Amino acid sequence: MAGGGGVAPTPLLKDQLDIVIPTIRNLDFLEMWRPFFQPYHLIIVQDGDPSKIIEVPEGFDYELYNRNDINRILGPKASCISFKDSACRCFGYMVSKKKYIYTIDDDCFVAKDPSGKDINALEQHIKNLLCPSTPYFFNTLYDPYRDGADFVRGYPFSLREGAPTAVSHGLWLNIPDYDAPTQLVKPRERNTRYVDAVMTIPKGTLFPMCGMNLAFDRELIGPAMYFGLMGDGQPIGRYDDMWAGWCTKVICDHLGLGIKTGLPYIWHSKASNPFVNLKKEYKGIYWQEEMIPFFQSVVLPKECTTVQHCYIELAKQVKTKLANVDPYFTKLADAMVTWTEAWDELNPSGEAPADTSNGKAK
Repeated sequence: MAGGGGVAPTPLLKDQLDIVIPTIRNLDFLEMWRPFFQPYHLIIVQDGDPSKIIEVPEGFDYELYNRNDINRILGPKASCISFKDSACRCFGYMVSKKKYIYTIDDDCFVAKDPSGKDINALEQHIKNLLCPSTPYFFNTLYDPYRDGADFVRGYPFSLREGAPTAVSHGLWLNIPDYDAPTQLVKPRERNTRYVDAVMTIPKGTLFPMCGMNLAFDRELIGPAMYFGLMGDGQPIGRYDDMWAGWCTKVICDHLGLGIKTGLPYIWHSKASNPFVNLKKEYKGIYWQEEMIPFFQSVVLPKECTTVQHCYIELAKQVKTKLANVDPYFTKLADAMVTWTEAWDELNPSGEAPADTSNGKAK
């Protein structure tokens, strides 16, 4: 049975997990996370002016990459990494050599559960990733592998082994992750509801993935976690994690992998400016009415048996079927191919890892 028995301690995985943080400011927020993050290696991706000095609290093991480092390591392929947008975080996924990634925004703090206890978000993400998902049949008690839960009556025994979990998508208390129009009509709305649940997103169902509290198995799905072309020089912003989520979900469905959403919560401290957001989002708000049907109808050939093969095929279909929406999608499709090539160069299979050291490891 899935549940029952004593609660096994969650492995720390401190030698198997990197924490990736995109930022333009000093990382004072890490002080609150110190009890949970200090055992882990941090990869900090500095956006904006590379000459600015980013202060990191003492005692953290980290390496920091700015735009100069990205250009030096990737050369011409650096064009696939966004500038002046948090989408730059995906460079950290590429240079990591760990099995798991947790990424968090620098305006996200430690939340408290209903009892007032600090939530160890990273521990819950690890639990989610180490337990199977159930994408083929919905369990009405949600995650059957959690302590105190199980598969309900009528759940097929042939599906109870589940599928490997590739992604753990966490949520937020306080400031909800709303788009600009919703922010404008609900400026004072705060999320105070703590729902003690983890569930698998069913196969064939898309979802809006938020990158501010996200963990994934880099070995299972890493090459699909490309956050696209956003920010400086691009006609769209704030769709970086959305794009990565739609691509990832289609590929997970094809490869038989699962995605979980729900716990853990973090405390999202700061609402971004809705007028600035609207300027970034307005094309995406229209385009998503074309993008969503595209992803809903994507079929990947059975010959695509790796994430990279799936992603290249997806790029081809983006160029073929979305280029008529806007020329941006031709540019994005080309960047998807460049990203995949750069990933493979830095992560050659069966060989020693490529040297990405930048002299700034602490």
